[in-house]
Amino acid sequence: GEGLEGERVSGAREKRSLELGGHVGFDSLPDQLVSKSVAQGFCFNILCVGETGIGKSTLMNTLFNTIFENEEASHYENEVQLRPQTFELHESNVNLKLTVVHTVGFGDQINKEESYKPIIQYIDAQFENYLEEELKIKRSLFSYHDTRIHICLYFIAPTGHSLKSLDLVTMKKLDSKVNIIPVIAKADTVSRSELDKLKIKIMSELVSNGVQIYNFPTEDEAVAEINASMNTYLPFAVIGSTEDVKVGNKMVKARLYPWGSVQVENENHCDFVKLREMLLRVNMEDLREQTHARHYELYRRCKLEEMGFKDTDPDSKSFSLQETYEAKRKEFLLELQRKEEEMRQMFVNKVKETEAELKEKKKRFEQLKRLHHEEKKNLEEKRRELEEEMNAFNRRKVAADTLMGQGLQGGSQALKKDKDKKK
Repeated sequence: GEGLEGERVSGAREKRSLELGGHVGFDSLPDQLVSKSVAQGFCFNILCVGETGIGKSTLMNTLFNTIFENEEASHYENEVQLRPQTFELHESNVNLKLTVVHTVGFGDQINKEESYKPIIQYIDAQFENYLEEELKIKRSLFSYHDTRIHICLYFIAPTGHSLKSLDLVTMKKLDSKVNIIPVIAKADTVSRSELDKLKIKIMSELVSNGVQIYNFPTEDEAVAEINASMNTYLPFAVIGSTEDVKVGNKMVKARLYPWGSVQVENENHCDFVKLREMLLRVNMEDLREQTHARHYELYRRCKLEEMGFKDTDPDSKSFSLQETYEAKRKEFLLELQRKEEEMRQMFVNKVKETEAELKEKKKRFEQLKRLHHEEKKNLEEKRRELEEEMNAFNRRKVAADTLMGQGLQGGSQALKKDKDKKK
């Protein structure tokens, strides 16, 4: 019995290759996948990070050969704002729901420490929305509009000899959350030799600072050769233009200058064609897969670990979502009860302190009231004394007036008698 069981286990672990005796029909699986994917449609989300006026909107218009309505941003934004715009694009029988997110006001503030935080918050918010949909009891992932950022085009200004500190800090903060492809914008403003030196310097600084940018995959033999060669051209030096210019006998996308023209789709002039080839025609699906399997998975794992969920070893007890949830809920309720008790105790202490203050104020009020009563009594006593003095003074005055009147009357009578005697 034990030997038979061991044979079954070993047989279950080993895979046997069998040859079919005839056509079965599951070779149509790739066609089924293609038909289903085409019917469902695709979504692709691009984040454009760069300073105001560096050419983000123009490059998007050139990439998709259309005009996306996008109002120009000023250089006087108080903070960085992310402005997403979603478009429905159709090419042949393929439908693409494209979302382009612009960073409005990036790099325009005097204090640039807060420039990258709104970008990270936006990326995390899209991950959070997808995770919430996954954790719902009644999910609708099939029809869910996936807004997770698949690619970040980081626009580098060719104004210096290397990257700015803002560029390094921002890309370092973003590399674990999104696929980054650095591009040198407005590459026609520098010479070819300077451009080559700038590319080498930028890649050197990215490596020395540990910034992980997106490398085109070389595992698939079908695209390994072209991707390996294109990785050597990073960062791409691009030029955007929606203006049609006649060069020779044909109309091309170009920028006109007094000394000539710069053709956008001429690989001798810039790397725009390489960027479009790598981004849209060869590696778009890999970018979508990397976003889900690498960046979103990292966010999801960290988020669930924060919530208290953890995997167990194969030899230990199996993982129970319900037990983990109940334990976390019990811990949360105990923490809530502890905080309520702390608040209640704080309230009691506040009441006691307030009562003590009221008693002290009442005691002080009684003292003031007693002092006021004594002062009032003393004033009444002084008032009575003054009234008595006034009465005594008035009596003396009346007596003095009476005596004076009698003296005057006696003097007048004596004077009259003297006059009578003289007569």
